[in-house]
Amino acid sequence: MNSSMNSSMKSIWLGVLGLALAALGGGPARALDYPTRPVHVVAGYPAGGTVDILARLVGQYLSERLGQQFVIDNRAGAGNNIGTEVVVNAAPDGYTLLLVNPANGINTTLYDKLPFNFIRDIVPVAGIIRVPNVMEVNPAVPAKSVAEFIAYAKANPGKVNMASSGNGTSVHVSGELFKMMSGVNMLHVPYRGAAPALTDLMGGQVQVMFDNLPASIEYIKAGKLRALAVTTAERADALPGVPTVAETVPGYEASAWFGLGAPKGTPPEIIDKLNAAMNAGLADPKLKARLADLGGAMLAGTPADFGKLIAEETEKWAKVVKFSGARAD
Repeated sequence: MNSSMNSSMKSIWLGVLGLALAALGGGPARALDYPTRPVHVVAGYPAGGTVDILARLVGQYLSERLGQQFVIDNRAGAGNNIGTEVVVNAAPDGYTLLLVNPANGINTTLYDKLPFNFIRDIVPVAGIIRVPNVMEVNPAVPAKSVAEFIAYAKANPGKVNMASSGNGTSVHVSGELFKMMSGVNMLHVPYRGAAPALTDLMGGQVQVMFDNLPASIEYIKAGKLRALAVTTAERADALPGVPTVAETVPGYEASAWFGLGAPKGTPPEIIDKLNAAMNAGLADPKLKARLADLGGAMLAGTPADFGKLIAEETEKWAKVVKFSGARAD
C-alpha cells in the first residue's frame, strides 16, 4: 500500500516538476514563435507626417518578413505623449510598439509632469533612420536664402509666423535653435501634426517651417514650398542644391531620428528578433531605396546603440528647451 502511494506521489511530483520546467521554458519558446497575431505600431501623430510615413513603410516590411500584420495605430495629441502613454501602459509582450521620434527625448524637458518616464518605461528596440529637417518658406515670402530670410524677419518684426507639427517636436526646437543662434524673433504656431501645418504653410497662413524632410520633399520638388536650407551639418543627397543652415549660421545643427521602442519588461528574445528584422530591412535594397528617397541615413545597430542615441539627443535638446523658455501648453 505504502509502495503504491509512494509511486503515485512520485508521479504527481514529476508531473508538477514537468509543468514548472515547461513554464520556465515558455518565454524563449514563445519568443521564437513571435509574432503569432497582429502587432500594433503606435504613431503619436496624424496621417501624412514623417512619423506616420515611416511607420507605414516599416510596418509593411515587417509584415512581409515576420508573417503577421503590423497595424499602424495613429494616436495623435499632447505633443506625441498620448501615443507614448498607450505603449507605456500596454502589455510587455511585443504586440504593441512605439514609433520613437525626437519628441520623446524633447518632451522630457518640455513638460513639467509626464505620467511616465520615457527613458525608464520604454526600451529601445531598433533605430530606423536619421533625417535632416528643412527650413522652408511659402513661395510668397521674398527671401531666397537664409541670409535674406534673417534680414526679412528683422525688418518685419511680428510678421513672421513659424509653424511646427506640435510643441516639443524636432520641427519646433529646430526653429527655436535657429531663433537662438540668429537673433531672429518669430511667433511659434504649433499644429497637431505636420500635415495640417504644411497645409497652412502652403496656404500662406504661416511663413516658415523647419519640417522633417520626408513629409515636405514632394511639396518642395513640386514648387509648392521653397527650401532655403537643410538643418544637418552636411548637405542632403535628396536636395543636393540646397545649402545647410550652418553655411550662414555657423555651428547650427539639427536632425530628426526615428526607431522602434517597446514597453519595459518586453522579453529580450522578442526585442532581439525585432532588432534583427529591422536591421535586415535597412539592408534590403527595396526598403533602403524608399528610405533614401526620404533623404535619410540608416540607423542600423543594436538596441543599445539606439538607446545611446536617445540619451544623447535628450541631453542636447534639454539645453535648447531651457534656453528658449519653451513650455508645453
